[in-house]
Amino acid sequence: MTAEAPKLRAKDKPDLGTFDWTDPFRLDSQLTEDERMIRDSAHAYAQEKLQPRVINAFANEETDAGIFREMGDMGLLGVTIPEEYGGLGGNYVSYGLVAREVERVDSGYRSMMSVQASLVMYPIYAYGSEEQRQKYLPKLCSGEWIGCFGLTEPDAGSDPAVMKTRAVKTENGYKLTGSKMWISNSPIADVFVVWAKSEEHDNKIRGFVLEKGMKGLSAPKIGNKLSLRASITGEIVMDGVEVGEDALLPNVQGLKGPFGCLNRARYGISWGAMGAAEFCWHA
Repeated sequence: MTAEAPKLRAKDKPDLGTFDWTDPFRLDSQLTEDERMIRDSAHAYAQEKLQPRVINAFANEETDAGIFREMGDMGLLGVTIPEEYGGLGGNYVSYGLVAREVERVDSGYRSMMSVQASLVMYPIYAYGSEEQRQKYLPKLCSGEWIGCFGLTEPDAGSDPAVMKTRAVKTENGYKLTGSKMWISNSPIADVFVVWAKSEEHDNKIRGFVLEKGMKGLSAPKIGNKLSLRASITGEIVMDGVEVGEDALLPNVQGLKGPFGCLNRARYGISWGAMGAAEFCWHA
């Protein structure tokens, strides 16, 4: 008589089960209920509101600024920002899930979203004063204000350490002079987070928050792009833009400031790439 086989837990049984090609990494089972809810909301929005627009937007190189208000109403712009500043107070997995669903439709739409979240709201939250947080974050989270991030320059694309933009100390603040290139959202932006070498701080890189309409500040559009055509791109030109002391991001200096932002943006980009790949796989 054969002895009774010992009992095994389901995960230890030799039967590996069937391959689920719709979820090969078994990601869904690893998510919390809140993360699934955010993902499903982002998926519904992207498919119902963005997918019908994308073909014409890409073909005509048009950006609908109203998308920011729509995303803000859904809570998709400030996923990781604390609730006291208008965000959801969620984790970075939730942020990644949103990026994945938006880029499932188009990389340009994900770029619009992640610039607002990782490159504009994050530095104001992480490096800014409490007054800056209160002033800017709620309207950026809601999509009432659109933001952009100015680091890349015509002669300093992949090497920001040689940037030419300068901030010179004045009696009441700083005067910024220089230009930035390939800046997502800039032609329609209300808030500009820009990085400059500051003479007052031993030529270390410092961040400043500029606002649309400041004298000497312009943001011409760059047209005829071959990619990201649904996302508007432009320059930032600063011709002696004068700002007060309250425009300086007080809590960071050096390259770790912009790089801290870029690290979070790249995290969202990696999730977005999954969404784009999955769309191609399922198409």
